[in-house]
Amino acid sequence: MAYDKFNILTSSAVPLPIENVDTDQIIPARFLKATERVGFGDNLFRDWRYNGDGTPKADFVLNDATYSGKILVGGKNFGSGSSREHAAWAVYDYGFRAVVSSFFADIFKGNCLNIGVLPVQVSPEFADTIFKAIEADPKTELEINLPEQTITLLATGQKESFDISGYKKDNMVNGFDDIDYLQNIKEEIVGFADKLPY
Repeated sequence: MAYDKFNILTSSAVPLPIENVDTDQIIPARFLKATERVGFGDNLFRDWRYNGDGTPKADFVLNDATYSGKILVGGKNFGSGSSREHAAWAVYDYGFRAVVSSFFADIFKGNCLNIGVLPVQVSPEFADTIFKAIEADPKTELEINLPEQTITLLATGQKESFDISGYKKDNMVNGFDDIDYLQNIKEEIVGFADKLPY
């Protein structure tokens, strides 16, 4: 399933300064029956966003019109817990294109990269700087430059670099998932196969 190409993202951000956010909080298990990557955004952080009767919880950040944007800034150890791909699907389907944290659970990080959400790991100090900047001005913008592998707080120019595998970076720039990548090099694969002696 192809997804949006990622090059340079400039956006305000939604702050979620909670540590150890696990995948069951991101998308509760009762919503895992669907097999397509659509509709999960409605239930992103479902139990934190809504009361038992379905009314929005006014004190949860996704229900606060003060904050908006395509970047979610989470606390340390974001995406821990089970390996469910649906957590990354929910983040993407809600409209986030990047998640920033000082540490990601490895499987969640991989699941994000597979479906077009860029996990940007920064130092704890820079994460704290971002949270403080958003608190001071909810409209403050971040620039995430994937080709350069940098994240910049535009108001001050403060910048950090982040790591990403070359393969996943190339896929995100082109909007490819793993199948799209193979389709894109189909001629090379066929050419190589034709040269084999068997």
